[in-house]
Amino acid sequence: MAFRNAHGDRFRLRGQNISVITYTNAACDEILRRLDYDPIIRVSTIHSFVWELIKGFNADIREWLRESLAADILELNRLIEKSKSVTKTSLERERSLKSKTTRLAGLDYIKSFTYSPTGDNRTRDSLNHSEVIQMGAAFLNQKSLMQKLAICASPFILVDESQDTNRELIEALLSLQRKQATKFGLGLFGDMMQRIYADGKSDLDQDIPADWSTPEKTINFRCPKRVIRLINQIRQASDGWQQVAHENAPEGHTRFFIVPSYVSNKELAEKAVQERMVEITGDLEWNDVAKYKALILEHHMAARRLGFLDTYEPLAKVNDFSTGLREGTIEFLRFYSDQILPLVDAQHRGDAFATARIVRKFSPLMSLDAFRQTPHQQDQLAIAKAAVEELAELCATSDSVTFQQALDLVARSNLFRIPEKLFPYVTGDQNTKTDVDEDALGDRVLGIREFLKTPFSQIRAYAGYVYGLSRFGTHQGVKGLEFPRVMVLMDDSEARGFMFSYDKLFGVKEHTKTDIENRKAGKETSVDRTRRLLYVTCSRSESSLALVAYTSNPVGLKSTVTKLNWFEDSEVEQVDV
Repeated sequence: MAFRNAHGDRFRLRGQNISVITYTNAACDEILRRLDYDPIIRVSTIHSFVWELIKGFNADIREWLRESLAADILELNRLIEKSKSVTKTSLERERSLKSKTTRLAGLDYIKSFTYSPTGDNRTRDSLNHSEVIQMGAAFLNQKSLMQKLAICASPFILVDESQDTNRELIEALLSLQRKQATKFGLGLFGDMMQRIYADGKSDLDQDIPADWSTPEKTINFRCPKRVIRLINQIRQASDGWQQVAHENAPEGHTRFFIVPSYVSNKELAEKAVQERMVEITGDLEWNDVAKYKALILEHHMAARRLGFLDTYEPLAKVNDFSTGLREGTIEFLRFYSDQILPLVDAQHRGDAFATARIVRKFSPLMSLDAFRQTPHQQDQLAIAKAAVEELAELCATSDSVTFQQALDLVARSNLFRIPEKLFPYVTGDQNTKTDVDEDALGDRVLGIREFLKTPFSQIRAYAGYVYGLSRFGTHQGVKGLEFPRVMVLMDDSEARGFMFSYDKLFGVKEHTKTDIENRKAGKETSVDRTRRLLYVTCSRSESSLALVAYTSNPVGLKSTVTKLNWFEDSEVEQVDV
């Protein structure tokens, strides 16, 4: 409000804005809503912000890519020559070398470069997410014209979740502010205790200029008193910074549930936790899966519990799809979730209006060209109607109907336009069939082929999850969000990684040699990262909090958790199912 009052009229006259950079599209929407969609406040994700800054500078982009690709090729050749045997890694390096060499050779033939913050960016003229950020940081550091353009467009830039914003970009913005202190204002919002991602600037709090204002938010307006006491204790071992509850905050409830990791049915254990939370809190809404948020460490945990693991796993193995799969931005998945599924649902419930709207919006059968080529419009409408009915009937026959079967039917009837990446996989249709270079694409081809064999019915659960409609969210993905009832699921056995370990944090698993060496060297360990992650998840709760720890050593965990003094003895329970 202060920014708008002080500078709003002047900014409007000059066509300038205050830029707010945040981490996710969901956060963008929330900030815009809170700011009443004021046009002088430009809210965007980090990737969108940087792309708006550098797009159109095609010659500079080309030269940056030329240097970057040449350096990558040199390093790949060194690693390939060093390799003594054929492994999966060496084959990936060979494919990467071939791809980068081809891309370098074709740079001069690209007139303009493209980029989509939410897309796959797989065309020859497109940039990937990492390249855009690296370029933006380099151009801001090295090009005076880019600096002037950035300041002219946005004299103030405010960075939300700055502790997790790419370190190179943060350093470039800090450098710009130092050079242009009288013309450019930079604001960094964040909490180093909530730093989760590895590419953030780990020493940001130490690199803030001495003449900056550093206000602190000491009052927690979200959490109940009991949760605030817990997060203060969690934080004590890190930086000791503490918060207090606002004067009208409720007491709230916290419980730590221990579940043996060898239980045969984890969903049943989590249901038992729900029922126990009803008893503890008197809040009947804990019984409703739509009324609490379960925070998981890894997306596979949600896929298994919600029933879309078969669909998820083949694509999760492909590096190129990892980001889009988690965020719901893969085009060929949206083809199923945003076109086919809504049409089938509308047809099944007899909603003729919704069916017509989807077909008019997406179907080539309802295009002007299609009607021009048909002597009688009623015939064209009949063709579209028959295609819709055939698709709905196919998808209603069995839960075992595959994505491949749905794809082939849509291609045969021309009901929807087939996404380009699915062209090579349409069965028996030479109009869409193209050659697949399996050596060049490798895991992508295998991933899509395996995905197409899985049940189409799983797209519903997947879509509900990535669009935020399910009860699950990841520990990392809920920063900035809040929920009345929160259940944190801590399960190292399903984490599929080494970055975090709750068993180490709670003292039931020994630290690795790497952790010990890192601690001696003053570097962060997996325990440090896990403590920060736990802090983020616990601080999402507005009313009551259930922590569910799966472990192979229930007795040991209860003993070590009690010694931490984070919980009263009565707040630690074991779940037996």
